[in-house]
Amino acid sequence: MKKLLLICFSLISLFACQNEGKKKAGSEVVSNPVTAENPNADLNENAPILSFEENVHDFGKLVDGEVVTYKFKFKNIGNADLIISNASASCGCTIPNYPKAPIAPGEQGAIDVQFNSSGKVGVFDKTITITANTIPTDVFLVIKGEVTSKK
Repeated sequence: MKKLLLICFSLISLFACQNEGKKKAGSEVVSNPVTAENPNADLNENAPILSFEENVHDFGKLVDGEVVTYKFKFKNIGNADLIISNASASCGCTIPNYPKAPIAPGEQGAIDVQFNSSGKVGVFDKTITITANTIPTDVFLVIKGEVTSKK
Protein backbone atom coordinates (compact mmCIF):
# COMPACT_ATOMS: atom_id res chain seq x y z
CA MET A 1 0.00 0.00 0.00
CA LYS A 2 2.83 2.39 0.86
CA LYS A 3 4.51 1.60 -2.47
CA LEU A 4 1.30 2.36 -4.35
CA LEU A 5 0.92 5.75 -2.59
CA LEU A 6 4.57 6.57 -3.29
CA ILE A 7 4.18 5.71 -6.97
CA CYS A 8 0.97 7.78 -7.26
CA PHE A 9 2.58 10.76 -5.53
CA SER A 10 5.64 10.49 -7.82
CA LEU A 11 3.49 10.40 -10.96
CA ILE A 12 1.42 13.38 -9.83
CA SER A 13 4.58 15.36 -9.08
CA LEU A 14 6.10 14.44 -12.42
CA PHE A 15 3.06 15.53 -14.45
CA ALA A 16 2.45 18.67 -12.40
CA CYS A 17 5.95 19.99 -13.13
CA GLN A 18 5.94 19.51 -16.92
CA ASN A 19 5.83 22.65 -19.05
CA GLU A 20 4.99 21.14 -22.45
CA GLY A 21 3.21 23.54 -24.76
CA LYS A 22 4.06 26.57 -22.66
CA LYS A 23 6.27 29.28 -24.12
CA LYS A 24 9.34 30.07 -22.08
CA ALA A 25 10.15 33.69 -21.32
CA GLY A 26 12.99 34.93 -23.46
CA SER A 27 14.59 38.16 -24.53
CA GLU A 28 11.80 38.75 -27.06
CA VAL A 29 9.34 39.14 -24.16
CA VAL A 30 11.27 41.80 -22.23
CA SER A 31 12.14 45.13 -23.82
CA ASN A 32 14.18 46.73 -21.03
CA PRO A 33 17.44 47.95 -22.62
CA VAL A 34 19.36 47.75 -19.34
CA THR A 35 19.75 44.14 -18.28
CA ALA A 36 22.16 42.00 -16.33
CA GLU A 37 23.63 40.84 -19.66
CA ASN A 38 24.05 44.43 -20.88
CA PRO A 39 24.33 46.80 -17.90
CA ASN A 40 26.01 49.52 -19.99
CA ALA A 41 23.19 49.78 -22.53
CA ASP A 42 21.96 53.28 -23.25
CA LEU A 43 18.59 54.18 -21.82
CA ASN A 44 15.95 54.98 -24.40
CA GLU A 45 16.86 58.50 -25.46
CA ASN A 46 13.22 59.15 -26.33
CA ALA A 47 11.92 58.26 -22.87
CA PRO A 48 10.55 60.84 -20.44
CA ILE A 49 12.70 61.58 -17.38
CA LEU A 50 11.04 62.54 -14.10
CA SER A 51 13.33 64.93 -12.18
CA PHE A 52 12.24 66.09 -8.72
CA GLU A 53 13.62 69.20 -7.00
CA GLU A 54 13.81 67.02 -3.87
CA ASN A 55 12.79 63.46 -3.07
CA VAL A 56 12.57 63.85 0.73
CA HIS A 57 10.60 66.35 2.81
CA ASP A 58 10.90 66.69 6.59
CA PHE A 59 7.79 68.17 8.21
CA GLY A 60 9.69 68.54 11.50
CA LYS A 61 7.58 68.38 14.67
CA LEU A 62 3.81 68.10 14.35
CA VAL A 63 1.10 67.91 17.01
CA ASP A 64 -1.09 64.80 17.02
CA GLY A 65 -4.11 65.49 14.79
CA GLU A 66 -2.47 68.00 12.44
CA VAL A 67 -3.07 67.49 8.72
CA VAL A 68 -0.21 68.83 6.60
CA THR A 69 0.52 68.94 2.87
CA TYR A 70 3.58 69.29 0.70
CA LYS A 71 4.14 69.74 -3.05
CA PHE A 72 6.95 67.68 -4.55
CA LYS A 73 7.78 69.74 -7.67
CA PHE A 74 9.16 67.99 -10.73
CA LYS A 75 10.11 68.57 -14.35
CA ASN A 76 10.05 66.26 -17.35
CA ILE A 77 13.62 66.60 -18.60
CA GLY A 78 13.22 63.79 -21.15
CA ASN A 79 12.24 63.80 -24.81
CA ALA A 80 8.70 62.37 -24.61
CA ASP A 81 5.46 63.04 -22.78
CA LEU A 82 5.57 61.93 -19.15
CA ILE A 83 2.52 59.92 -18.09
CA ILE A 84 2.13 59.20 -14.38
CA SER A 85 -0.10 56.16 -14.02
CA ASN A 86 -0.18 55.84 -10.23
CA ALA A 87 0.96 57.30 -6.93
CA SER A 88 0.62 55.18 -3.80
CA ALA A 89 1.68 55.63 -0.20
CA SER A 90 3.03 53.18 2.36
CA CYS A 91 0.28 54.15 4.81
CA GLY A 92 -3.38 55.16 4.67
CA CYS A 93 -2.51 58.32 6.60
CA THR A 94 -0.65 59.61 3.53
CA ILE A 95 -2.57 60.61 0.39
CA PRO A 96 -0.70 61.50 -2.80
CA ASN A 97 -2.39 63.38 -5.64
CA TYR A 98 -0.74 63.45 -9.07
CA PRO A 99 -1.42 65.08 -12.45
CA LYS A 100 -3.50 62.82 -14.73
CA ALA A 101 -2.68 64.66 -17.97
CA PRO A 102 0.58 64.01 -19.83
CA ILE A 103 3.47 66.34 -18.99
CA ALA A 104 5.30 67.48 -22.12
CA PRO A 105 9.13 67.60 -22.30
CA GLY A 106 10.39 70.66 -20.45
CA GLU A 107 7.11 71.13 -18.57
CA GLN A 108 6.72 71.10 -14.78
CA GLY A 109 4.23 69.56 -12.40
CA ALA A 110 3.79 68.57 -8.76
CA ILE A 111 2.78 65.64 -6.62
CA ASP A 112 0.67 66.90 -3.71
CA VAL A 113 1.06 64.78 -0.58
CA GLN A 114 -1.21 65.06 2.45
CA PHE A 115 -0.28 63.51 5.79
CA ASN A 116 -2.77 63.07 8.65
CA SER A 117 -0.87 62.80 11.93
CA SER A 118 -3.89 61.69 13.97
CA GLY A 119 -2.87 58.75 16.17
CA LYS A 120 0.67 58.65 14.76
CA VAL A 121 2.62 59.85 17.82
CA GLY A 122 6.34 59.30 17.37
CA VAL A 123 8.82 59.50 14.51
CA PHE A 124 7.37 58.76 11.08
CA ASP A 125 8.88 57.99 7.69
CA LYS A 126 6.42 57.35 4.83
CA THR A 127 7.23 56.36 1.25
CA ILE A 128 5.27 57.47 -1.81
CA THR A 129 5.78 55.38 -4.95
CA ILE A 130 5.30 57.19 -8.26
CA THR A 131 4.73 54.91 -11.26
CA ALA A 132 5.25 56.44 -14.70
CA ASN A 133 6.38 55.64 -18.24
CA THR A 134 10.00 56.30 -17.27
CA ILE A 135 13.05 54.02 -16.99
CA PRO A 136 12.89 52.75 -14.26
CA THR A 137 9.11 52.87 -13.92
CA ASP A 138 9.05 53.64 -10.16
CA VAL A 139 10.36 56.73 -8.37
CA PHE A 140 10.22 57.05 -4.59
CA LEU A 141 9.46 60.11 -2.47
CA VAL A 142 9.69 60.27 1.32
CA ILE A 143 7.99 62.38 3.96
CA LYS A 144 9.19 62.27 7.52
CA GLY A 145 8.94 64.04 10.83
CA GLU A 146 7.85 63.57 14.41
CA VAL A 147 4.34 63.68 15.85
CA THR A 148 4.07 64.81 19.47
CA SER A 149 1.04 64.25 21.68
CA LYS A 150 -1.37 67.07 22.48
CA LYS A 151 -0.66 68.79 25.77
